[in-house]
Amino acid sequence: MAAAGNGSAGDTKAVFAQIYYKLKEELLADPAFEFTPESHQWIDRMLDYTVLGGKCNRGLSVVDSYKLLKGTDVLPEDEMFLACTLGWCIEWLQAFFLVLDDIMDDSHTRRGQPCWFRVPQVGMIACNDGIILRNHISRILRLHFRGKPYYADLLDLFNEVEFKTASGQLLDLITTHEGEKDLTKYNITVHRRIVQYKTAYYSFYLPVACALLLSGEDLNNFGAVENILVEMGIYFQVQDDYLDCYGDPEFIGKIGTDIEDYKCSWLVVQALKRSDESQKQILFENYGKKDPACVMKVKNLYKELDLEAVFLEYENESYKKLIAEIEAQPSIPVQNVLKSFLHKIYKRQK
Repeated sequence: MAAAGNGSAGDTKAVFAQIYYKLKEELLADPAFEFTPESHQWIDRMLDYTVLGGKCNRGLSVVDSYKLLKGTDVLPEDEMFLACTLGWCIEWLQAFFLVLDDIMDDSHTRRGQPCWFRVPQVGMIACNDGIILRNHISRILRLHFRGKPYYADLLDLFNEVEFKTASGQLLDLITTHEGEKDLTKYNITVHRRIVQYKTAYYSFYLPVACALLLSGEDLNNFGAVENILVEMGIYFQVQDDYLDCYGDPEFIGKIGTDIEDYKCSWLVVQALKRSDESQKQILFENYGKKDPACVMKVKNLYKELDLEAVFLEYENESYKKLIAEIEAQPSIPVQNVLKSFLHKIYKRQK
């Protein structure tokens, strides 16, 4: 087949965007269900609203990683299509998580517009839409990968990552939302476990694992790569927690609310570890309150404890450790994939 025009990042994004519409078309013509005009219209609108609108970093990472593994900038059209399709499966998975996550968190906005369940006439139908989004992944994989030798591994991979993410979400919900607000439950082990399962597997490991399977690799040989990517995912979330408090809202595009929302944030965990009794008292009295004066007291305490410096030291240490682990990998293409991920996020400002 002819090579697709996918040499530059712009081309890749354009090809990736086109493939969404092809996949959507196939799902709307799925012979397993007799669509009525209303249901057809509903799914069409729901997909555009929930799957589109993000930065597609996870999906595009499948394509970028596959190119690095193959050592080429330009993929044959059929391979480009399969890499993009797996990328979109991750975007569908993300949409499924976010639709349900927003209901659980009673959120108001997502990607600059009302959460899907807040849209008039949608409401709790969004729960079923979440289920449909998850089922679409299986439909897409079946349609395009059923004949591949790694088909069972792909299904297994998505099931495994979904289970880990849902379990991480449970930890987050019962730690952050349930019962009495109790800061004594917050420590670095709890934070790490939530982040590892809720974010790191599907955001960092899943795109690379998809690219490895597409390259004909056996994931059982890449345990060390999985560990490195999970570590990177944890580092990424710590950055997020830091930026929530210290980032410039103009630049990041959102106003941080971790303190008001009683989040098990890396910063509060560090503050608890470093506080004396009177400082702990400030945290216990003000953390998780919507009152701007309470939020300011927490932020002032963070300043007093110099958490900015604590973060910068953590960032440098994490980077050194990750680079050393990456360079210990026997495969240069795999090293390239891991370094490209790390360089995208190291010292990011948003």
